[in-house]
Amino acid sequence: MGFKHTIDVNRCKGCGLCITVCPKNVLEISPQVNTKGYFPAFQARPEDCVFCTTCCIMCPDVAITIDKIANKAA
Repeated sequence: MGFKHTIDVNRCKGCGLCITVCPKNVLEISPQVNTKGYFPAFQARPEDCVFCTTCCIMCPDVAITIDKIANKAA
């Protein structure tokens, strides 16, 4: 069983709360503007993510999700 971290860039207002609480310093503010004119968060270092869900809990816009994904059988 694996996990997938997703940020809905068009819901994110770039408040930075997720960046502040990330224990592994995975997230940063994007230099790209979203459709609402905000600079959203993104996973700058996805390989360091431990899927702790702290960013999901902190996000006031519910823009971050971590979902379980089934591994394909060999």
